[in-house]
Amino acid sequence: MKKICVFCGSSEGADPERMEMASKFGKYLGENNYGIVFGGGSVGLMGAVADACLEVGGKVWGVIPQTLVDAEVGHQGLTELEIVDSMHQRKERMYQLSDAFVGLPGGWGTFDEMFEIMTWRQLGLHQKPIALFNHKGYYTSLFEQMDNMISEGFVKAAHHHILDRLDEFEELLQWLPEN
Repeated sequence: MKKICVFCGSSEGADPERMEMASKFGKYLGENNYGIVFGGGSVGLMGAVADACLEVGGKVWGVIPQTLVDAEVGHQGLTELEIVDSMHQRKERMYQLSDAFVGLPGGWGTFDEMFEIMTWRQLGLHQKPIALFNHKGYYTSLFEQMDNMISEGFVKAAHHHILDRLDEFEELLQWLPEN
């Protein structure tokens, strides 16, 4: 079973279709024998992805810092919920458990997680696939900034391949590594 790390918002966001998309993705992963690794939260897109996967009998591993458990946002129905001391340990453990990484819409935490895993790949620390799903254009301006970083010489053109940019849900499903 391939484990897909899903980085996404702990909020629902302004567009209700994002929650529907997150649930649809979680359900697809569970029905197709992919495991999910995620931040362990029970709220927002994170909770929707996990809940949908679990509802169809899928397996979900969460990694969450104690501070978030104390804030009562830890998901209680997971295959396994691992509690760590810090956000840094959370990212490292999520990396260790995962075969591939997908970013759905989210905020600062999602950006932090995606950029760190991309940096690790740029440095040659891993070769695991990474993708951002540009649901309804959410990441279009970020993609433009990434292109600007390359044209301005702050990111080597050779590192453009580190991140797969996906615009359609079907592209996201086709992108998943073979199980």
